[in-house]
Order: sequence, then structure tokens, then C-alpha cells
Amino acid sequence: MDSLLDQLAVLEDRYRELSLKVIDPAVIADEAVYRSAMRDYRKLEPIVEQVKTFRELTAAREDALLDMKSGDAELKAMAGEEVARLDGELEGLKRALQEALVPDDPSDTRDCVLEVRAGTGGDEAALWAGDLFRMYQRFADGLGWKLETLSAHPGTAGGYKEIIARVSGEGVFGHLKYESGTHRVQRVPATESQGRIHTSAATIAILPEAEEVDFTLDLNDIRKDTFRASGAGGQHVNKTESAVRLTHLPTGVVVECQDGRSQHQNYEQALQVLRTRLWEEADRQRRAEEAAERKSQVGTGDRSGKIRTYNYPQGRVTDHRIGLTIHALDRILAGELGEVVQALRTVERTERLKQAGLSVD
Repeated sequence: MDSLLDQLAVLEDRYRELSLKVIDPAVIADEAVYRSAMRDYRKLEPIVEQVKTFRELTAAREDALLDMKSGDAELKAMAGEEVARLDGELEGLKRALQEALVPDDPSDTRDCVLEVRAGTGGDEAALWAGDLFRMYQRFADGLGWKLETLSAHPGTAGGYKEIIARVSGEGVFGHLKYESGTHRVQRVPATESQGRIHTSAATIAILPEAEEVDFTLDLNDIRKDTFRASGAGGQHVNKTESAVRLTHLPTGVVVECQDGRSQHQNYEQALQVLRTRLWEEADRQRRAEEAAERKSQVGTGDRSGKIRTYNYPQGRVTDHRIGLTIHALDRILAGELGEVVQALRTVERTERLKQAGLSVD
């Protein structure tokens, strides 16, 4: 118990530090630092409330134990019942606090960049990439998130060869990080005249968005090129060189953004995506090492691995990492990903608890 109380005291001290930091004018003036501090503050706030309740219940139990020593039989009996009740509440709260002290993935609360690319399968793969992107759009809408398209390269028969978007909201990366990998579809393509079932694929990359405090990007290392945007956007898009291509010279990483209404907007968005990609590589390695240490069933780093199959004839979706099969393909493609995401989150949480030496009911 002392060990738990010591850990909670450290957490309370950190919360007090953050409560002062988020009202510091110097911090408020720096948007990136303030946003990071507020994210940590809000994460700790409900845990600190639980700590407060835990201390109040512990104090009440001590009072009840004193009453149990009373010579008044009725008071003694009532105190015994109170101790038993408080023991039950404290045990549940203790477990909740132990779980809260198990560190989450520090990137879970971040916004993210969603990248969808057609894989094997030609035109059908591009159509499938479009279906997946719309699935994530609907999922984001259902959770009240904001999804902004940054760049899109349409397929010749529809869908997308590649489409990149920024997703912002509450706990975005923590929900979407499991989607990185190859998504395979089995169905009769719209381009198939003989009704044969084809298998094609699209790859998804979910990148936790980097902030300026995470990664310092030297603008001298970047080459900027502009070109005319293609696709939807009206005459303005087609007549001006508003699209931006940034090349990070030391690594060769290239980012294009063309869906903004101005060259400046596309430049800022491309800069953010470039920073995110460069920082994400180091973060991906960190997460892969953590997963290896936990012998994790839920991979979130290998984009080449086949993670899920969508079978149209049988109306089922199978997540191969945890052996989950759901016969609700239409609902899932309509954006109802909650059941799949929750199953993956539960597996990861269970693994973290085991790693921390906590039993799992």
C-alpha cells in the first residue's frame, strides 16, 4: 500500500506542477508548449480526482476502525458494516488506480496523419483504397473528429492511388494506431465482367502527429517546389501553382500537399506532414520495441503486414492479429469500427497490465 501511496503522491505533485504551468503567461504564449501541457493536465485530472476519493475513503475507514473499539455494541456493529463496505470500495478504487499508473502509449492522445495507398490489384485496389478512406471518414464523423484531406491522387477508374489526411480530435491516435498495415479485400470487382472474386489490397499508415517541441526541422534541409494542383477544387486550383512539394534533402523524404486553397496553406500543411513523418520513424521504432518486450499480439508499426481481411461474399471482417471475426461487413465499412477498435485496445491493455505484474480478471 505504501508503494501505491508513494506513486500517487508523485502523480499529485506532477499534477500540481502542470496546474501552475497551464496558467503561466509564458507557457500560454507558446502554443505548442501550452497544448502539450494541457494534454498532460487533462489526462491526469480524472486520476487525481480518484486519488482524492481514495484518500477520503481511507480516512473514513480509519474512523470506522476506531468506532469498532467502542464499548457501545450498536455503534461497534455499525462500524463493522461500514469497514466492510469501505474495504470493498477501496479495493475497487485501488485496482483502478493501479491500472491508471500503468503507462499508456504517450502518443495515444495525439492527432494523426492518415495515409491510404492502393496496393496490389490495379484499378480495383484504388477503388478499395477509396472505400477504406470513406470508412475512416465516417468513423471520424461518428466520434466528432475533424478530418482534413491534404493530398489526393485519384485512380483511373475511381478511388485513390494515394490519399493523405489529417485527423484531429480526442484520443485520435489511440484509436486509429491499430489500423496501420495491409487491408485485404475479397470481392467481385466492378471492373470484372465474369463475376469472379478477386483479392486486392490497400495499405494504411497512421502517423502520430509531431509537434514543434518534438522535432526540430531545419528549413535549410528542405527543398520547396510548387506545381499546379490536379483534381477537384475548381478553376482556382487549376490556374495557379498552389500545390507544394517539399523534399527533405538528408533523408529523401518527399511530401506533397495540394488540397489547400493557397500555396501558403499547402506549405504549412506539407511542413507539418514532413515533420510528422520524420519524427514518426523514431516513434515507430520505440513502439515496436515496446511491443516486442510485451510479445504483443497487436502490432502498430509494420505497415507491410496483413492485418485484416474484408470478405464480401460472406459479409465478414477478420482481424488476423487477434483472431477476431465479425459478420458485419456493411456496418464496419459504414464507419462502425468501434467493436474492432475496442477489441484491439482491450488486448493491448491486458498486455500492459501483465507487463506491470497486475492480474487480469
